[in-house]
Amino acid sequence: MKTLINSLLVAFTVSLVTVSASLAEVNPGSRSTAVATYKTGIYVTAEGKLNVALDKETNGIVDIKLKNDAGKVLFVQHMGKKEKVARISLNISELPDGAYQLEMSNGVETTTQTITLATQQHTVPNRLVAIN
Repeated sequence: MKTLINSLLVAFTVSLVTVSASLAEVNPGSRSTAVATYKTGIYVTAEGKLNVALDKETNGIVDIKLKNDAGKVLFVQHMGKKEKVARISLNISELPDGAYQLEMSNGVETTTQTITLATQQHTVPNRLVAIN
């Protein structure tokens, strides 16, 4: 009789653990299970504008951020699940010289591109031209 009760107790425990594991949340928190894959193109124009072209799938989100070297966020754009294309033109000619990071993230993977702004110093040639 004792063996029968122990066997039933073990069977009930195993069943309870199996059921509770199958009912547990697979993805805790509010993060979406869908991760968007995306492609980017980044270039700078002669007028001092940073152009970002981003194409993504419609099953997830992507965040685009521009940060300075201190980590301060200067620009943010959030692309929702239904958005597929983003074409962004940022005027960076007014920013001071330094290093900036352009981050694109789908919540799982983050792609970072470093942008360095430096003003070229104009030099006057040290040459004398004389005509006799």
